[in-house]
Amino acid sequence: MFNSLLPKYSNPGGMMLDETDRRIISVLQSDARASMRSIAEQAGVSLGTVSNRVRRLEGAGVIRGYSVQLDPELSGWELTVVIGLRIQKGRLIEIQEKIAKDNRVYGAYDVTGEFDSMIIARARDRRDLDDLSKNVISIDGVESSVTHLVLNTVKESSTVLPE
Repeated sequence: MFNSLLPKYSNPGGMMLDETDRRIISVLQSDARASMRSIAEQAGVSLGTVSNRVRRLEGAGVIRGYSVQLDPELSGWELTVVIGLRIQKGRLIEIQEKIAKDNRVYGAYDVTGEFDSMIIARARDRRDLDDLSKNVISIDGVESSVTHLVLNTVKESSTVLPE
């Protein structure tokens, strides 16, 4: 089905997000610790509406949880890297699962193009990056890797709703 034929605020799971849902989510993204009363005031809806909507969004998996967002550098992660991997045919999921167990890895993706997988990771320093790189490349089934060191983070944010 063509995207232009999909309802304006639908998502692949089929749940429709209306403007009220979007306002509630926006408040939570600004402050996940906001009280239901504060969310209601900021979203311009009743307390009961907020409570019911948040419960429904959580139950449907649209809201997957609440967490603390750490500043990577202030919390000890000096380096951010993007690693492109070529992986032996038929072993992609197995190898990605091994790599994803490493605390330094915060994203593992199947991709199209030159690589089979892209890994986003953080390291404390050059020695830690060396250890990470050697751990990844030594996994049986990883054919090659290319590591890109991030020099400057222009934008990094949590998931936002599409317009």
